Amino acid sequence: MDIKKYMLDVGKLARASAGMMARATTAQKNNALEAIAENIIKHKHALAKANEEDLKAAKEKNLEASLVDRLELTDARIDSMVEGLNQIASLSDPIGTITDLAMRPSGIQVGNMRVPLGVVGIIYESRPNVTADAAALCLKSGNAAILRGGSEALNSNQAIAKCINIGMVEADLPQEAVQVISTTDRAAVGELLTMPEYVDVIVPRGGKGLIERISNEARMPVIKHLDGICHVYIDNDADIDKAVKIALNAKTQRYGTCNTMECLLVAKSVAKEVLDKLAPLYKKAGVEIRGCKESAKLIDGIKIATEEDYGTEYLAPIMSLKIVADVDEAMSHISKYSSQHTEAIVTENYTTSRRFLREVDSSSVMVNASTRFADGFEYGLGAEIGISTDKFHARGPVGLEGLTSKKYIVLGDGHIRT
Repeated sequence: MDIKKYMLDVGKLARASAGMMARATTAQKNNALEAIAENIIKHKHALAKANEEDLKAAKEKNLEASLVDRLELTDARIDSMVEGLNQIASLSDPIGTITDLAMRPSGIQVGNMRVPLGVVGIIYESRPNVTADAAALCLKSGNAAILRGGSEALNSNQAIAKCINIGMVEADLPQEAVQVISTTDRAAVGELLTMPEYVDVIVPRGGKGLIERISNEARMPVIKHLDGICHVYIDNDADIDKAVKIALNAKTQRYGTCNTMECLLVAKSVAKEVLDKLAPLYKKAGVEIRGCKESAKLIDGIKIATEEDYGTEYLAPIMSLKIVADVDEAMSHISKYSSQHTEAIVTENYTTSRRFLREVDSSSVMVNASTRFADGFEYGLGAEIGISTDKFHARGPVGLEGLTSKKYIVLGDGHIRT
């Protein structure tokens, strides 16, 4: 296969389709989403079979357990894809929305209108459900999408792509508006990153190596986060039972996700009471704790944490732990080691909670809730295209609005400038 020609053809089709998607009606887009959902249900057995092939190959290649977990399409995850599609269909269409319309002294009215970004390129690893989520969000926001999943999920992604293509045709929309790259050749990624005339923005979802490569090579804007080093801080004024429940869930509900807690910070005044309850629960769950010297006095047999441990995204049943004096030391630690993804405080002190919300500089900051909620689906976005820790254009879970831009509109009635 001539990869350069193949990717150029994909880019040209995407650019042509983007114009048609920009003028698609809300009804057409919703019909497409519902049709895709129906086809995923209809072809559920075929999706499961394709996924079995990918899982078998992944295990034969001895891929990491976290990657295999992300790769698996369980019945629950297929149902979640369907729910996500239907939820996005039920969301308000942002395209064409006019806001901030104001009359100027000259008599003209000036406002902002939501418009699609154009062509969105999405490069991701393992999770085949991203194929459906990404297609749905791009479709509803009036964009064309070029999706390049990992080679380990090729069969699963192509099976989902068939359902998407059928749904697009049934809704009388161009099936080329969502193209799933069919080659596993890594050169395809290189070509995609150097096609700014056809691709308006790139969204990477995957490991640090993938995101670093895309950030370095892309010739168009990138919406990304590099690491998910998330913290939970248990404050002096925490409800202990509440704190134990949140800290346990944030680490153990699922290990291989970017919003999993990697470091627990505990105020010294409550450390013994908290850790006496939490440590046995972590041990039962098989979680390895790497703590500071103070915490090692309270928990038998734990490893002493290194500087590297506090800056590591484990994506595994391993966590770091530090006992701190108060919220100021906790926020100082977070400022030094956080990847600006998600941080949580457990406290009953209103003033302290508001300080934490205001001063912690991450894309999601929580009070009395598990970091595992940092997710587009849980935020009511229907699904997410990814998490952005950047400060421009989009930050946090990127849903429909994050896949749009704004343009100024001016309404006049023969007005001229004097």
